[in-house]
Amino acid sequence: MTCQLRMIVLVFVTLVSGLSQASQSTVLVLGDSLSAAYGVQTEQAWVALLKQRLNHQGLGQWQVVNASISGETTDGGLRRLPALLSQHTPDIVVIELGGNDGLRGFPPQVIEENLDQLISLSVAAGAQPLLIGIQIPPNYGPRYTTQFANIYPNLADRHNIALVPFFLQGIYDQEGMMQGDGIHPTTAAQGQLLDNVWPQLEVLLAQ
Repeated sequence: MTCQLRMIVLVFVTLVSGLSQASQSTVLVLGDSLSAAYGVQTEQAWVALLKQRLNHQGLGQWQVVNASISGETTDGGLRRLPALLSQHTPDIVVIELGGNDGLRGFPPQVIEENLDQLISLSVAAGAQPLLIGIQIPPNYGPRYTTQFANIYPNLADRHNIALVPFFLQGIYDQEGMMQGDGIHPTTAAQGQLLDNVWPQLEVLLAQ
């Protein structure tokens, strides 16, 4: 191969690589243990199943970055999100946080303010947020649980963004779908978690 031909091949490969990267779109999942595969195999968790579904539906141009950490709070997510946005430049940010805040009895106003900032940061970075709602057990008292549950629809309305009303719908009260701690879904529940997210996420993927 001549030097000139090698240069042509190198330029062609570089162009193809650049086009491939440009066509890549990213879903960033910012969550807690519900999305961090707590108590289940990583490849069987709902985020891994999402990657499979995207490929099966001809949406392989979408990559999924799972930035979820067990025990994460809205405050922790808020500290990490700017760097994640800079590193991955996502098109969609799935915000699945707040459950740990509620279980620790954090003030609902503080939780809402943190989630509000997470949404605003995502929008400012050019990403579409998808807010994942969660609820906490009734033993926290009706006043607190109601205030907490209202955080998610309030924010979705305020920002006019997509909302999954309750992440554990069809799971939390079904036999075999929750681990022994009563907080984390089992392997059998991971497909339902994805199904709960998919209708809203699918709309964003098409935009």
